[in-house]
Amino acid sequence: MENGAVYNPTTEPQAKPPRRPWGCSLRHLRGWRLPAKALQAILSLLAVICEEIVAHCINCSGLYFFEFTSCSAFLLSLLILFVYCTDVYETFGEEKIQRVNFWAMLAISFFFLIASIVLAVTSSGSAAENAAYVLGFFASVAFLAEIIIEYFHGRKQNIDERTENPGNPQSATENQPLNKQS
Repeated sequence: MENGAVYNPTTEPQAKPPRRPWGCSLRHLRGWRLPAKALQAILSLLAVICEEIVAHCINCSGLYFFEFTSCSAFLLSLLILFVYCTDVYETFGEEKIQRVNFWAMLAISFFFLIASIVLAVTSSGSAAENAAYVLGFFASVAFLAEIIIEYFHGRKQNIDERTENPGNPQSATENQPLNKQS
């Protein structure tokens, strides 16, 4: 008994969950979400690249602010994309991830829009600066579009949940007495 032979015939090893290649899955990025996330990351990266091409600037404070914002937006969009594609999504839960995504996209779109405006105002007119702030405006719109879609999608879910669960109607079986007296 001490060698564990008693338990061998009745005990089954726990089945391991199937491994995904590189630990990545796109099942949480269905529909419009995958193209939106990819577009945000690509536009942010292009804005960073265009900003880095600028050789010299007259008023560099706007360019530095845009550099910080576009780099941060790119890295945050990659981080959120990573969370959606890995097991971290299940670890934290859909509701928390959706809430963090909403507020992160709101902050990114706000700061990207402000940085693009500042760069447009302080730009010396070089082609790289112009391309950078135009891409910044496009990226801001991409981040803002996701916020708007999420907002209306959340409202639709709330309305659907209310219609499915009308509350506690008086004619429900649960509200009737157990011992009906005649």
